[in-house]
Amino acid sequence: MKIKDKSIEFFLEELASKAATPGGGSVAAMMGAQSAALISMVCRLTIGKDDYANVETDMKDLLKKSVELHKKLTAMIQADVDVFNRIMACYRLPKLTNQEKEQRSVKIQQVLKEATMVPLDCVHACVEAIKLARVAANKGSLTVVSDAGVAVISAYAGIKSSALNVYINTNSIKDQVFVKEKLLELDALLEGISVETDEIYQIVKEKL
Repeated sequence: MKIKDKSIEFFLEELASKAATPGGGSVAAMMGAQSAALISMVCRLTIGKDDYANVETDMKDLLKKSVELHKKLTAMIQADVDVFNRIMACYRLPKLTNQEKEQRSVKIQQVLKEATMVPLDCVHACVEAIKLARVAANKGSLTVVSDAGVAVISAYAGIKSSALNVYINTNSIKDQVFVKEKLLELDALLEGISVETDEIYQIVKEKL
């Protein structure tokens, strides 16, 4: 059974244990998935309400997007576990001969690149969650607007947390062209995101 299919209690107990997985990467994806789920909730509690008939089409479109994003981020919880376990397996490869050392090093570097892409993809998805949260905050029912605020904060936490995993993985990668490219991509995603998060938070706060 995959980690995402187990109970919250099991997940937290594993998180608190000495086991290497799940770890911070899975938590980052979880925070993003929670954000998307909250946006879906705001949509469902807005759609069908007479007072919000003028935004019903927009909210239905938002619901479709948030459901898909929820699925994507939930899958990333397991993806982080899987790629970390693969890294650990690579570090356990034999290194008695020069050939074994070279093969081991090549495999480690390959998987480290994959391990970099998982949290980077999570940043992309959480940035999308923030954009969806803005719509939820602006157009969602006032009875659940605070949940749109929680969604944006959760997505922001997912972004900042995933960024840490990008940094730690790229720090061990020898291919500096790859490293530069991915860090520039990350920088572009992070640019202005804290300001946007604060803006949406204020939108929510002013409606309470």
